[in-house]
Amino acid sequence: MAAKDIQTWLNEYGESHQNKTNKAIHWFCVPLIYWCVMAFIWVIPTPAAFAQTAYLNWASIISVLVILYYVRLSPSLAIGMALFTALCFFTVAMVDSAFPGQLLTIAIVAFVLLWVGQFIGHKIEGKKPSFFKDVQFLMFGPAWLMSFIYQKMGVKY
Repeated sequence: MAAKDIQTWLNEYGESHQNKTNKAIHWFCVPLIYWCVMAFIWVIPTPAAFAQTAYLNWASIISVLVILYYVRLSPSLAIGMALFTALCFFTVAMVDSAFPGQLLTIAIVAFVLLWVGQFIGHKIEGKKPSFFKDVQFLMFGPAWLMSFIYQKMGVKY
């Protein structure tokens, strides 16, 4: 079985995201859910050896792996995802610094509320979220949104 290309993934993801209200909800919720997941990973304790390098933690390591996944599918789209991931990484660091010991609580509350929003959007749409079909679709919400930004800018992916 041949691996799916990026456009196939994005098209399949888009099948359950046609309703304007659901799309608007996704534009708000998906980037923030991505941020929450990074925050969850950020708070995982790291080995002492990681302390030798600023910002070396599980979130930075996982971020590199996620970007490599996107590079495999679309080097161009991976650049946008890398920039967005870096923005998330540094805002997670800022929130963690501004609210010591509260990052996990903030992320959990936001994550739950954002997923409620997502499910409301899909109820309005009348279609189940794509990840019920294939869990890999959880990786494509942010890329799907990035593809619209690329289209507006005339950038090929």
